Amino acid sequence: MVNQKPFHKTHILLSLIVFTNVALLVTSKSTIEPCANSDSCNALLGYTVYTDLKVSEVASLFQIDPIALLTSNAIDISYPDVENHILPSQLFLKIPIVCSCVDGIRKSVSTHYKTRPSDTLASIADSIYSGLVSADQIREANSISDPSVLDVGQTLVVPLPCTCFNGTDNSLPAIYLSYVVTPVDTLAWIAARYSTTLTDLMNVNAMGSTAIKASDILAIPLPACASNFPRYAADYGLIVPNGSYAITASHCLQCSCGPGNLNLYCQPASLAVSCSSMQCRNSNLMVGNVTVQQSGGGCNVTSCNYGGFVNGSIITTLSTSLQPRCPGAQKFPPLIAPPTSVNRDTTFAPSPAPQSDGAGGTGAPKSSSLVPSTNNILPGLAPIGGPAGSASGSASDACSLINPLANFPTAVLLLLYVKFMMAIL
Repeated sequence: MVNQKPFHKTHILLSLIVFTNVALLVTSKSTIEPCANSDSCNALLGYTVYTDLKVSEVASLFQIDPIALLTSNAIDISYPDVENHILPSQLFLKIPIVCSCVDGIRKSVSTHYKTRPSDTLASIADSIYSGLVSADQIREANSISDPSVLDVGQTLVVPLPCTCFNGTDNSLPAIYLSYVVTPVDTLAWIAARYSTTLTDLMNVNAMGSTAIKASDILAIPLPACASNFPRYAADYGLIVPNGSYAITASHCLQCSCGPGNLNLYCQPASLAVSCSSMQCRNSNLMVGNVTVQQSGGGCNVTSCNYGGFVNGSIITTLSTSLQPRCPGAQKFPPLIAPPTSVNRDTTFAPSPAPQSDGAGGTGAPKSSSLVPSTNNILPGLAPIGGPAGSASGSASDACSLINPLANFPTAVLLLLYVKFMMAIL
C-alpha cells in the first residue's frame, strides 16, 4: 500500500497564499504619467459601447458634447436628428476628454455617474465604462468604505486614465488614446492599427518587452494637427487627430486634420447657428478661403485663417506667402454615416486577432530596453517626456517593479501551482 502524505489545513492555506500572490503580481497595468502642474490637455479614451445607446446617452456617460463625440470619430453630423441616433452594442468609439493633473498624476476626473438599482462598482467599471477604470479606483476616488452598499442615485466620480506627454510624440503633434487591451490583441497589431511602431508604443508605455494581456491600458500616440491659438482663447490647445475633425467657436467653425498633412484647416461649419463675423480684415476672404496667383518667382498664396475664439468673437488672421508651387485642393477626412452595426474591419473596431498558431508569434521583433529615461520620477512610472526621451534600461527595470510577472505565461504559473499541490499531497 502506498503511503500518502497527510493533507493539513496549513497546506491549503499556504497554497492559497502562493496562488493569491501570483494573481496579484500579474494584475493588469496602465500607463501613468507623473505631472507637477495644473495644465490640462485634450486626450482620447478607447470605449466599447456596452449596450445599444443613443449618441446623446454615450455623451452623457462622459459629460461631453455629443457633437464632439461624433466629430472625434469622423461621423457626419449633418444627418437628421444625429444626436438621437442609436449606436450598436460593442461599437468602438474614441471619446474626447480633458486630461488634468490630479495629485501629481495625469487623469480625468470630470466624469460623474449616477448609480442605478442594479449597479455595483464592478459592473460600473467593467461594463458601463468598459474596463477603463477599476472598481477599487472608483471606491478610492469616492471614499466608499463598504463597496457592497451603493445608494440609488448616488453620484460617483469616475477617474479615467489619460496621458498628455506635452501633446507631442517624437517632437511631432500627437494626441494620446487610452486603449484597453482585448484578449485577441498583440502589440504588433495595435501598432499597425494605429499607424505607429512597436518601438514607439514601448517607449511611450515604458515596456521592457512586447508582451501585453487583456485589460492592460496602453497610451497610443495618434498623429494630430495642433492649433497655435493664444492662451486666452476659449479653444486654446485645440488638437485634432489626423483623419478626423472638430467643431469649435460655439459650433461655428469646423477644423479638420485631413489625410496627407498635419496642418489644421478651419472653415465655417455646416451647423445652422448664429455666428460672429468670419471675414478677414482688409479683404473679402472668409475663414478657410485661399487665393493663389502664379508668378515668375513661385506662387503667391493668400489665406484667411482662424485664430481662436475670444470673448464670443471669432479671431481671423490674413496671411500671405510666396511658395515654390501652388498648393492643391484641401483634402478632408472622409466622413462616415452614423454606424448601425459593428464591422470589425472598420476604424471603430478593436485590433483584429492575428492569424497565428496561438503561440503568440507575430513576427514582431523583441526589444529589451527600448524605453525612455526615468530620472527623478516615481519607480515604475512612465516619464513625463517619455515619447521624446532617449532609450535606456532604467524604465524597463521600473516597469518590472509594477508587474514583474506580467510576461510570465499563465500556463506556466498554473503548472507550477499544480506541481506544488501534488508535492504537498
